[in-house]
Amino acid sequence: MADWAVEADGLGRVFEVKKRPDVVALSDVSLRVAAGEVHGLLGPDGAGKTTLVKVLSTVLLPTSGTARVMGHDIVAETAAVRPLIGVVIGGDRGLYGRLTARQNLAYWAALYRMAQAEGRRRGEALLARVGVDGRTDDRVQSFSRGMRQRLHLARGLINDPQVLFLDEPSTGMDPVAAREFREVVRELAGEGRTVFLTTHDMAEAEAVCDRVTLIDRGQVLATESPGALSRLLSRHERIECVGAAASVLEDLGALACVERVTVPVESARIELRRSGGGRGDAPAGRRRRHVGEGDPTEPRGGLPRDGRRPRHGI
Repeated sequence: MADWAVEADGLGRVFEVKKRPDVVALSDVSLRVAAGEVHGLLGPDGAGKTTLVKVLSTVLLPTSGTARVMGHDIVAETAAVRPLIGVVIGGDRGLYGRLTARQNLAYWAALYRMAQAEGRRRGEALLARVGVDGRTDDRVQSFSRGMRQRLHLARGLINDPQVLFLDEPSTGMDPVAAREFREVVRELAGEGRTVFLTTHDMAEAEAVCDRVTLIDRGQVLATESPGALSRLLSRHERIECVGAAASVLEDLGALACVERVTVPVESARIELRRSGGGRGDAPAGRRRRHVGEGDPTEPRGGLPRDGRRPRHGI
């Protein structure tokens, strides 16, 4: 038995774009996920969450680094990895709108070479488990987005996987459906399955995950328990500033409340020191705005003398 259900070492993925600089989606990503763990991957849109899921689930090849799922290398032993995993990417791919919910699961069961009777039995049980049993004979094209997400989850479980990859699985679900989904995730973990899910919602990560990896711009920033990561995030705030003059960024860097100012590619990243979780603190997060000459929302000169953020500002 593998020591780790999922392990990655120095994973990188670069997309080549014609006549433009290459896009680095993942850079030196390393992590470990224990068997039976619910592991969250938390980050904003564009952080590399979906790319990492696709690499670990053998949908995309890594540009660099290595990874193993249940002890099998994702590149050299792809055929051994795929029967052990389920993947829920969401959206419209993977479901066929002109087929019914029951027919979709029967199709995927056949792809896994399951006997027809076994595929039918398992499909019916999964449709009931995710709350689609009342619409098993309706065409999927008539489903709401949240209902499709439920069916995606059933599809991801059709082969009885040991490791389940979920990419923002509760997107489009109403609060009741999202709560029921979280209960299903806890049940799956209780059965000994490993669940690797991505989210941009810290509350969801806290509700279901044993540990959470924070990722941004393709790089892993931290891996902690949800509570520890929440406390870490509450101490820092980051602002992205596009179009600011170098002199303005230099002045910002000299402020006592600013920990550092970096300019990675196109925008400046300003990281603020937080003074410890008072009720007046703004929520931590990432915000972007344009600052430059002629910006009507900025005071003349670009920087208030007392260093305070204007109320209508960033």
